[in-house]
Amino acid sequence: MRIFTVDSFTDRPFRGNPAAVCLLDETVPDEWMQAVAAEMRHSETAFVLSQGDGPCSLRWFTPEVEVALCGHATLATAHVLYSLGESGRLEFATKSGVLATDQEEGGLITMDFPANPATPCPPPEGLAEALGVTPLRTGRSRFDVLVEVGSAKEVRAADPDMARLTEVDARGVIVTAPGEGASADYVSRFFAPRVGVPEDPVTGSAHCVLAPYWSAALGRDTLVGEQLSRRGGTVRTTLRGDRVELAGTAVTIWSGELEV
Repeated sequence: MRIFTVDSFTDRPFRGNPAAVCLLDETVPDEWMQAVAAEMRHSETAFVLSQGDGPCSLRWFTPEVEVALCGHATLATAHVLYSLGESGRLEFATKSGVLATDQEEGGLITMDFPANPATPCPPPEGLAEALGVTPLRTGRSRFDVLVEVGSAKEVRAADPDMARLTEVDARGVIVTAPGEGASADYVSRFFAPRVGVPEDPVTGSAHCVLAPYWSAALGRDTLVGEQLSRRGGTVRTTLRGDRVELAGTAVTIWSGELEV
């Protein structure tokens, strides 16, 4: 079976968020996929299996657990399939429903994802101390906790206590603030040590939360989000009712064959 490493939400190698993409040629046990993901050590490894005329099956695993939604590994999967000759709209059957992608001229890939708005809530106990930030507003989405802070500088300077952050009952924590210049409308970072990902470089699924949040705050449906991890990356978002269009580019780093 062929396997690839792809850097997502970037147009330069060794930036954005790396994901592994495994093209399955048969159904395999969950334990095998989890073992491959642990071996790859990326924040997510995607496993895609053709299902005839219907949508491809697509699943995502961190080094420790399976997750129900992953943006950057979906982008990586679509990028691989387009590079191998696929074209037009691709559909994937996932644990978050059917997701679709399309490729525009110039290589920009758009993805149709469910919006995942955050409901305002008090900060979970110990969250501010674990993050080392001062929350202005907090909310909880289906998977994650959203924390707005005062500035991009504060987002960039956040230095979480990962051991304490694992005690927060959520897949991950999104820290966000307004953008600091013309290049981005908002900025963010994403921490998920509870599922084996201390900091995710660029998190597509988090932008399913960020898009409705900042679209409401800024009064615009189309925005640009910048993730301020060390690798960095850019996600373009368009809110369409209860769906979010995420758009970005990707770069293949290497490909090979699994021998097990």
